[in-house]
Amino acid sequence: MTERCVAALRPCAWDIYTQPNIMEVGPALLEERLVRVVRSARRRRTVSARVVAGVLEVRVPSGASAEEERVWVERMRRWAERRDRRQQRLSGLDNDDLHRRATTLNERYFGGGLRFAIQYVAHQEARFGSCSPSGSIRIAHRVAALPAWVRDYVLVHELAHIVEPNHSVAFWRIVERYPLAERAKGFLMALGVEADEPLTPDCEAG
Repeated sequence: MTERCVAALRPCAWDIYTQPNIMEVGPALLEERLVRVVRSARRRRTVSARVVAGVLEVRVPSGASAEEERVWVERMRRWAERRDRRQQRLSGLDNDDLHRRATTLNERYFGGGLRFAIQYVAHQEARFGSCSPSGSIRIAHRVAALPAWVRDYVLVHELAHIVEPNHSVAFWRIVERYPLAERAKGFLMALGVEADEPLTPDCEAG
């Protein structure tokens, strides 16, 4: 699997390390990940990184200083670590099961009339769920650990945003079709999350 990150080159004065070509850095810095640094004459202002077969490949402009190279290897290392953590969080979560459950709730509370795509995500730290105007629903990975009836509430909440993109009176009337809505909201409040705070399900604008 290959995943790529691209960023603009900016001067920086961090002191991390410098090594040409392919190297293996100790676990304190790169957690025993192989890193390949490639200098490219075709690049002038951008730095990119990708993970191929477990190797972090960082491409920098040929004219980048050793200091800039050190900085960007560290930044891309952090990107790769975040990528690994996201994959670990999503390990064992079944998007097909999630879609089947959302389809059941769509049929039960919306007459099966909603069109949507849904998936678990690991980078959504500020809320439990989000829904775009096009019906793309993203559910935070930690929702999978909630009781089933609370998960259903999160799903109904996001499905309702396809009909009402805000938290209007009409929106809450739709959500209240789910008979355990108030109880689920109380459960989330017991976790220290109020209904309108960022950690509740929400709708994305734009």
